[in-house]
Amino acid sequence: VQLVDSGGGLVQPGGSLTLSCAASGFAFSDFAMTWYRRAPGKEREPVATISSSGRATNYADSVKGRFTISRDNAKNTAYLQMNSLKPDDTAVYYCDTLGSWSQGTQVTVSS
Repeated sequence: VQLVDSGGGLVQPGGSLTLSCAASGFAFSDFAMTWYRRAPGKEREPVATISSSGRATNYADSVKGRFTISRDNAKNTAYLQMNSLKPDDTAVYYCDTLGSWSQGTQVTVSS
């Protein structure tokens, strides 16, 4: 299992970013995917989960209405569209499935 994420960066409050998680080494379309984040000084927390088909999603209360998780099973890639970003969203973001983690991508929300 290999997961490679990308798309992080520095953005102003209210801005948007889209993270990508490219998967390989397993049957991507058979498994749910989850985005997590770890903010400085805090535990890693789940942000959003999407079912294997993409028909079901679940979000942390803190991101509901602002973040959207999606996937393209033909491209073996999951996405996290993040809108209306807040300084509290600053964290390293990871994608996860089958107990394997991506390397993490830094998202910093600051003016």
